[in-house]
Amino acid sequence: MKAVLCKGFGGPETLVVEDVADASAGAGQVVIDVKSCGVNFPDALMIQNLYQFKPDLPFSPGGEVAGVVSAIGDGVGGVKVGDRVIGSTGWGGMAEKIAVDVARVTPIPDVMPFDEASAFLMTYGTSHHALKDRANIQPGESLLVLGAAGGVGLAAVELGKVMGAKVIAAASSQEKLQVALDHGAEAGFVYPHQPLDRDQQKAFSAQIKELTGGQGADVVYDPVGGDYCEPALRATNWEGRFLIVGFPAGIAKVPMNLALLKGCQIVGVFWGAFAGREPERNKANTAELMQLYVDGKIKPFVSSRYAMQDAGDAIRELMDRKAKGKVVVTVGD
Repeated sequence: MKAVLCKGFGGPETLVVEDVADASAGAGQVVIDVKSCGVNFPDALMIQNLYQFKPDLPFSPGGEVAGVVSAIGDGVGGVKVGDRVIGSTGWGGMAEKIAVDVARVTPIPDVMPFDEASAFLMTYGTSHHALKDRANIQPGESLLVLGAAGGVGLAAVELGKVMGAKVIAAASSQEKLQVALDHGAEAGFVYPHQPLDRDQQKAFSAQIKELTGGQGADVVYDPVGGDYCEPALRATNWEGRFLIVGFPAGIAKVPMNLALLKGCQIVGVFWGAFAGREPERNKANTAELMQLYVDGKIKPFVSSRYAMQDAGDAIRELMDRKAKGKVVVTVGD
């Protein structure tokens, strides 16, 4: 079988496509014939040896796949050959086949195409866990989403609307902002590129306050970090919740006295750890998300599709922060 391989740490241009041994199902595993693989920011970090999980070289990037079960190992129940599924793989997904523990396999409805399925679970799982479990967001509250046109950001926009929040989108270009507005944000603004000077940070905070009627945001969803973190924190409402989701713009250092002055919470969001620690709660959340998809209330926006041989370009699009919605690598027919 063919696989995209990281054989030495570096940028996306170092990835190669080579033949490797076929995947086989061990005890408690299934083999998935991969049709599509979602591209996520951890892929970019992992190939540079910058992520907290460090697979041995060589490895294939790709943390979530969609495809068809082609083999099952001993002790596997609830899944059969021919089932259409999502596999949460961590890495290894940019390959024609992959063996996955059955506990990390989720059946998908017949109405869900493979490209949307491979773009679904990580982004919506993260954003659903963030808004429901970590922020306990309530109908009528204001939700500010930074990076609102990205994968997790756009999922947060859609889910915030479903949960009854007033969604305010912030993005780095008017084109990206329009994507968020088209997917349910009620209002929004374009923020400047880093670095932000003090006046730009003040203007950033002022825009948030203006769009929330002077109160500040009840919930801030931050998958961006960097210079945007502090001014967004300064523009939270009393007893607001600031959700830390990711850091593609850098890990911010903020004055911790702001949490005291705002009476707010700074809350970490690590969906992968939650899914591992509380599998039954995560299973219930996933079922809720699948139903929202079937009901037409959420739908992944796949903006770019790449062939296996162009997987490096797919990751580069994400690294350069050019992606809108989700980027996928098409593997099988």
